Amino acid sequence: MMLMISVIVPIYNEKENILPLYEKLKNILKEKDEIIFVDDGSTDGSYEILKELHSKDKNVKCIKFSRNFGKTAALMAGFEMAKGDVIVTIDGDLQNDPEDIPKLVEKLDEYDAVNGWRYDRKDPFLSKKLPSAISNKISRWLTGLKLHDFNCGLKAYKKECLDGLELYGEMHRYIPAILAWKGYKVGEVKVKHYPRKYGKSKYGMARLARGLFDLINFKFWAGYSTRPLHFFGGIGLTMFLAGFLINFYLLILKLFYGETLSNRPLLLLGILLMIMGFQIFMTGFLAEIMIRNYYSSSNKKIYVIKEKLE
Repeated sequence: MMLMISVIVPIYNEKENILPLYEKLKNILKEKDEIIFVDDGSTDGSYEILKELHSKDKNVKCIKFSRNFGKTAALMAGFEMAKGDVIVTIDGDLQNDPEDIPKLVEKLDEYDAVNGWRYDRKDPFLSKKLPSAISNKISRWLTGLKLHDFNCGLKAYKKECLDGLELYGEMHRYIPAILAWKGYKVGEVKVKHYPRKYGKSKYGMARLARGLFDLINFKFWAGYSTRPLHFFGGIGLTMFLAGFLINFYLLILKLFYGETLSNRPLLLLGILLMIMGFQIFMTGFLAEIMIRNYYSSSNKKIYVIKEKLE
């Protein structure tokens, strides 16, 4: 049975790249496959080109955000609209080659998700390759997933992997790590990479920093999202016990040696540690209760769609 493929393309001010990318995608996709362009608040006329494509090809679907919400939101909106058995994501800058898509899809016979690896990356060393190498090394260390290129935009997923997936911030680059944490098999395929010809890169040091914060968030979420008391409780209990032992030591000095404690800074430290330890422990306890009403239960979205063409 032939699987239907949904290709999701986030677009932000990429008007020169849209038509060439569309032509390349049509060359490798089947008649029933769909292309979902998500315009993430473009201001350069990109959406007008997308509307024209939709009017000529009903397999082209379009989503327009009311403003720029970021790549994570764009992918989430695309996932929700996609009807395919296989979901492929690719950036709209023409730096990834659509001809690599069949390789990723074929690899789904072995894996649930397949990540692209730009092994011969055509980007500036200092502004992109070096920060990316550092980011990937940290990501491998914290997530335990041995991928070479977490931030490659070319990825393929079985549809069922993405059901119920919720992302925030810049978490899109860690989708494979989230899926691996859920128990899905994640693989990697070498893909081609080209220099950017048109438009400006949306990547910078600020995005690297945000990505690092989201990685730390993922590490905490993966380890303690369902048991926050184990994290906060451990810290709080340690601090409380340290304060208790300090004060117990001072109590012995007072009772058996007649020491004066009112001028001892150690007494204040002991009291402070006990109070802080109790507060941190209670933070974990309250978080344990609040986790029952997890944010996702409200069914809120992290983006606003202005227009949708299906």
